[in-house]
Parts: sequence; C-alpha cells; structure tokens
Amino acid sequence: MSDPNSSYQDLIRRRAQLLGKAYRLFYSEPVHIVRGEGVWLFDANGEQYLDVYNNVAHVGHCHPRVVSALERQIRTLNTHTRYVHEGVLDYAEKLVDRFPEPLRMAMFACTGTEANELALRIARAFSGGTGVIATENAYHGNSWAIAQISSSYVSHEAREPNVVTVPAPDVYRGLYREGDAEAGAKFALHIAEAIATLQARGIQLAAFIADTIFSSDGLPNVPQDYLRLALESVHDAGGVFIADEVQPGFGRTGSTFWGFERHGVVPDIVTMGKPMGNGHPVSGVVTNPEVLNEFENKARYFNTFGGNPVSCAAANAVLDVIEEESLQSHAAEVGHYFKSQLESLATGYDCIGEVRGSGLFLGLDIVSDRHNRTPDGRQATRIVDGLRKRGVLVGSTGPHGNVIKLRPPMIFDRDHVDIVLQRLDETLAG
Repeated sequence: MSDPNSSYQDLIRRRAQLLGKAYRLFYSEPVHIVRGEGVWLFDANGEQYLDVYNNVAHVGHCHPRVVSALERQIRTLNTHTRYVHEGVLDYAEKLVDRFPEPLRMAMFACTGTEANELALRIARAFSGGTGVIATENAYHGNSWAIAQISSSYVSHEAREPNVVTVPAPDVYRGLYREGDAEAGAKFALHIAEAIATLQARGIQLAAFIADTIFSSDGLPNVPQDYLRLALESVHDAGGVFIADEVQPGFGRTGSTFWGFERHGVVPDIVTMGKPMGNGHPVSGVVTNPEVLNEFENKARYFNTFGGNPVSCAAANAVLDVIEEESLQSHAAEVGHYFKSQLESLATGYDCIGEVRGSGLFLGLDIVSDRHNRTPDGRQATRIVDGLRKRGVLVGSTGPHGNVIKLRPPMIFDRDHVDIVLQRLDETLAG
C-alpha cells in the first residue's frame, strides 16, 4: 500500500522542480486541495477545511448557477470580442448599472493585473502624464508595470522615477492616530507632496491608485475624509483616481456594493478582477466616456479572451446570484455578527490589538504589546498555521504580516462564524 505522505512530499518536490521557487505555498504544512463546495475545501485525504480566505469563489466554490452558466455557454460558443455577441453587451449593461454616474463604459480583460494595466494606459492617455502614486504596501498585480506600484512583495526590480508611494491612511499604527481630527487631511497631504515630487522630476501626474479597503496595507480604519481630500489634489494636478475594487468590490463590505462608496467619492476609473467570475478568469475596467475618449482617440484595445462569451456567462451568473441571494445584505448582517464576536474574543487575548474591516472582509491586528501597538508577524503566522491544523484556512496581510485576513465566500453564515471563533479561541489558548 502506498504511503499518502510520500505522495504528498512528491508533489511538493515536483512543484519546486517544475514551477520554481518564485511560486509560494500557503502554510508551513501546505494543503493539497482537490475539491471545493460552498464555503468548504477538501484535501486529498478527504479532510475538510472551512475557507475563510478566498474571495475568488465570491458566491461559494462551484456554485451550481455559475457552473451551469459556464457549461451551457462553452457547449455553444466561445470566441473573442471582434465578433458581435450579446453576452458581453448584456453583462456590460448589468455591470455599469451598479455604478454611479458618470461611470458608464466597460472594458474587459482576464486578470486584475490586466485591468490595472489597462487603467494606467487610459489614465496616461487622458492626463498626458506618466506619474503614478500608490500606497507604501499596496498590491495591484504582477506584471512589470503593475509590480512597480505594488510594494507588498519584495522585488529586486528598481522603482522607476515616475512612481511615488505615500503612507497608508492607518490611524491605528500610522503617522497620525485616531484621536487626531485632522488625520484624514494630514494623510491626504502626502498625496500633494507626492505630486510635487513628481513635478520636481519633470513628470506629470497620470493617476493615484488605491485598493479601497487598503487590504495589503493591513485593512486600516481610514479617516472618512481621506479619499475625498486626496482626490482634490489629484484632480487639481490633472490626474485621475483609479479605484482598485478587486478585493472589496461586489458587495463584500456589506454597507456598499463598491469599496469606494464607503468613502463618499466617485472614481474616474474602477478596476475589478478575482471575484467577478467566481474563479473563472475575467476582469474589467469601468470608466466615464470623457476619460475613455482620449484613449480611444490615441489607441486601440483588444484582448483575445477578455469579454469572451464564456467569461461573461460566468460573470453574469455571479451578479444574478449576488442579487437573488441578497448577498450584500447577508455580508452586512453576518459581518456585523462576526466582527462583534471577534471584538468580544479580543478582550480575553492581549495579542489582538484591533479588530478591523467591514462586512465579510475583516482583520485581526496581532501585537506583542497592546499598549505600544507593536506588530507581531511571527505570532500571526503561528495563528494562521494553528487554524489550518484545526481545519480553518485564513491568511495574513499588512506591511508587518501581522494582520490576520478573514475574507470568506459571501455565503458564509453565522454557523461558520461560530466554527471560526471556537477554533480561533483554541488556537490562541494553545
């Protein structure tokens, strides 16, 4: 009889040999996942894991409605967007209806990286500039141009002079704290300073880009006026604001459908990705006609797979499920329960410095000293691994890797929350 552990180790070795070391695996003991259903993932030995991490499976792993839409369309036709097809048009109409005026034009790609690349091209065409501002620990994708504005992964690639980073608007551990009524204005001032830095280099601003829940920056509680004030400086300098909604979008924050709505602003360009097709690779850019017009006059856009009938069938089904299963309000209700229970649990553990986030996108800031708010990435890693051993999959984020990221599929329920709380309690007590 073969040794299952030997087979598992063989897979790890094969992966290293075939894919190389640049790829990373989660957890000190990686998980060999072979099946997913709803909020559950199953490994090769039949063990089940509660998925509290994957926003890709936005409406649940292998949702029957999405699977059926994919299967039906791929049996009929799949081709590019240089032929007329109602699928991409029907989806575009349904998607832009979710946005405020004047965001009424949609373009499609396959990944969040591609969407952000396209957004930068549009911003450059509209502004006439090349300068980009991003937060200090942002993540927006993995192409060369997008890696330039993504600092959350260490890279040997030098940052070009047209990119300037600014501090994340973190009032828990940042430069300005929650007791400062001017914290939002002070953080926004860094945007104006970044614009001045670009100008001193002879570079015109093209865009300020931000993930509107600032996930890779650690999910900080952001001053309400921060983005509004930041956008004033951006627009005064002739640039645009790109809202990266890959993580907070599609109702995840509960209170709003898009993360930018929580800040009371309307972006010039919005990018979307991961959850859009529930695991099928589809992404998008939504913008307004005035901004897009300059790009259309100067360039053409074609993406072989972006907006293809199968991708649009999946994405269309996702929007239908969100609406028909009331998943945004569900995220608000369950997320409120989740957050309040985590806050109660935190009273018994000094290593939890703060519970943060909104809806079904929450974070636990892990500290070694609650008074001094000293980040403890090692302890966060131990908690992540401890939960994995107890059948709960979470991740970590933030510049210090000390924020436990809780970002489950949108169908996550109170019963699932209770499982997380019980096993988190056991892990912390252990």
